[in-house]
Amino acid sequence: MFALDSRLQQDTLPIGDFPLCRLLLSNDSNYPWFILVPRREDISEIFQLDVADQLQLWQETTALAQTLKDSFDADKLNIAALGNVVSQLHMHVIVRKREDAAWPAPVWGKHPAVAYSAEQVAAIRERLQRVLTEDFTFLEG
Repeated sequence: MFALDSRLQQDTLPIGDFPLCRLLLSNDSNYPWFILVPRREDISEIFQLDVADQLQLWQETTALAQTLKDSFDADKLNIAALGNVVSQLHMHVIVRKREDAAWPAPVWGKHPAVAYSAEQVAAIRERLQRVLTEDFTFLEG
């Protein structure tokens, strides 16, 4: 049975589900930072997914990245599956702007996280509801 890693539960806000992945928002308002977690048990590496799930992961990552680039007017998107701290397979999709707090450096460890306000989360959810219309189910927020 799929269960979200406790660190991801602690550091993120749930947004909804694609066919394979749970979409989370990192609770760091320095950057629009999203995380896709395949809803599969005991998976830490992409190659552990079956071929169909690997393809679905890349399709969902690509669709999300395209949506975020347009919706958040990104200068660059950082996409990574690191898992050094949280071993559960998860894909980071981070909107980067030339004026963001860490540009051009990586976001990891650059600045302390600044939690979103309830209003900021509502605005992001509303923005995503306008563009994530196919194969996506929003969770109650």
